[in-house]
Amino acid sequence: QVQLVESGGGLVQPGGSLRLSCAASGSIYRLYAMGWYRQAPGKQRELVATISSDGYTNYRDFVKGRFTISRDNAKNTVYLQMNSLKPEDTASYYCNADSSLMSTPYKVYTYWGQGTQVTVSS
Repeated sequence: QVQLVESGGGLVQPGGSLRLSCAASGSIYRLYAMGWYRQAPGKQRELVATISSDGYTNYRDFVKGRFTISRDNAKNTVYLQMNSLKPEDTASYYCNADSSLMSTPYKVYTYWGQGTQVTVSS
């Protein structure tokens, strides 16, 4: 199994910044794409940004120019730098990763973290 642990959430004023981290651990054979999703109260979970194992990134329009996703493959960690935060960015942010396992190196599974709360408010 693979465990994803997020950190870095909190309360920030509009216009402020936060950096989320998500560390993957466990019986990892290879990590593939990793990403960040978010879910606001009463809304469906939505994609924020993804990054491939080669570093190719993809962003939703509502975060382009404000958020930056990156990863450190040596640490099995993905980051989300969030700048110019808006109240509508308030949500629980979830890390997502596709990974194969040592026991099944040719089968890819999808894992989720437990979420970290981001609140943007004055």
